Amino acid sequence: MTQLKVNGRQIDVVAAPQTPLLWVLRDELGLTGTKYGCGIGQCGACTVHIDGKAVRSCLTPLGALADNEVTTIEGLGSAEQLHPVQAAWIQEQVPQCGYCQPGMIMATAALIVQNPNPTDTDINQGITNICRCGTYPRIRRAVKVAAMLVAESRETSTDQLIEESD
Repeated sequence: MTQLKVNGRQIDVVAAPQTPLLWVLRDELGLTGTKYGCGIGQCGACTVHIDGKAVRSCLTPLGALADNEVTTIEGLGSAEQLHPVQAAWIQEQVPQCGYCQPGMIMATAALIVQNPNPTDTDINQGITNICRCGTYPRIRRAVKVAAMLVAESRETSTDQLIEESD
């Protein structure tokens, strides 16, 4: 048995250590937002965060996750409180078929933490997920909108802290 912290909850998982995290999330925990795409780490449909870093869950064995925190698309935001990337995706109407979008959103959320003001080149290099529908222009716009929303959120939080301390 392996203990995992997934989306803020401690969970006991009974699976072989070499079992890919993707299958644990989908089959054992019922978190089906993380998609199976290629199975070889190329497409990015299975992207999740491990300790805040975007990783391909199809290549990550369960046994490598001791003391790590896993966040899936289900844990990124909620219907009541969208993550800024999710809000930007809606605003820019990014999805076409939508299959790759959970992985794209997770990759974008990690990129914005590392680079709060990404250029097109940064986006192209930092998000290597594949969109078969070719919505890359909308994705780039949404990444920039999300970065702006995160920056505005930080400014608002800082302003509130200053007001509270006065």
